[in-house]
Amino acid sequence: MATSVKPPRSTFVLGLIGAVFLAMFAGLIALGAWQVQRLSWKRDLIQRVESRVHAEPAAAPGPNDWPAVSAARDEYRHVRLRGRYLPGADTRVQAVTELGPGFWLLSPLRSDAGYTVLVNRGYVPDARTAQSTPPPAGEIEVTGLLRLSEPGGGFLRRNQPAQQRWFSRDVAAIAAAHRLDGATAPYFVDAERAAPLPGDLRQAPQWPVGGLTVIKFPNNHLQYALTWFVLALMVAWAGWRVWREESRRRAAHKTP
Repeated sequence: MATSVKPPRSTFVLGLIGAVFLAMFAGLIALGAWQVQRLSWKRDLIQRVESRVHAEPAAAPGPNDWPAVSAARDEYRHVRLRGRYLPGADTRVQAVTELGPGFWLLSPLRSDAGYTVLVNRGYVPDARTAQSTPPPAGEIEVTGLLRLSEPGGGFLRRNQPAQQRWFSRDVAAIAAAHRLDGATAPYFVDAERAAPLPGDLRQAPQWPVGGLTVIKFPNNHLQYALTWFVLALMVAWAGWRVWREESRRRAAHKTP
C-alpha cells in the first residue's frame, strides 16, 4: 500500500513560516552578537577595575571634579584624604559580608580642603557594636576605594531616613538626614582594612572591619553568546527540514 504524501503548503503559508524562521534566526543572532559585545565590555571593566584597585592612592576628587565623577571614570579608584571625623553623625547601613550579616558603619569626614566625604569605616556585626565604636578623634588619613552613591535603598526595601533605617549607602540622603554643613562629595570611600583578620573571622581584633569591598564581576557572557548562537543554528536546521519536506511534497504531487 502506497504511503500518502501530504499536499504542498500554499505560498502564503510557506511565506509565513519562512518569515517566522527568519525572524527567530535573526533575533537569536542579534542576541548572540550583543553578548559578544557585553563580553568585551566586561573584560575591559575587570581590567580597568583591577588596575585602579592596585594603583597607588591618589587624592580624592574635590568639588571642582564632582560634576565629572562617574562610574566609568572613577569607581573603585584607590584614593586618600586627610581630615577629621565629625562626631555623632555615624550611619548604620544593613550589609551582608563574608563575616555575615550586620552593618556598614559610615562616618562623615571633614577634609582639610573644607568639604565632607562619607567614609565607610567598615563592617560591624550589630547595632551595639556600632554604638561602641566612635570614629577616632584628631586628624587622620584615610585610604580606600571610591564608590558611587547608592540612592533609594536595597532590593524591595526603601531607605527610611526618619527612622534611621538604611538599606543602601545613599550619600545625598544620609547627608541630609544628618544636616551635614557645607559641600558633601557625591561619592563615599570604602576604607581599607586596618589590620589582618584572625583565623576566626567573627573574632575581629577591632571593629569596624574595613577592606571588605566585593570586587567580583560575574562574566558569563561567552556562555550566553554560545547558547544564543546554538539556538540560532537549531532554528536554521529546523527551517532546512521544513524546506526539504516541502520540496518532497511538491515533487510527489507534480502532474505527470
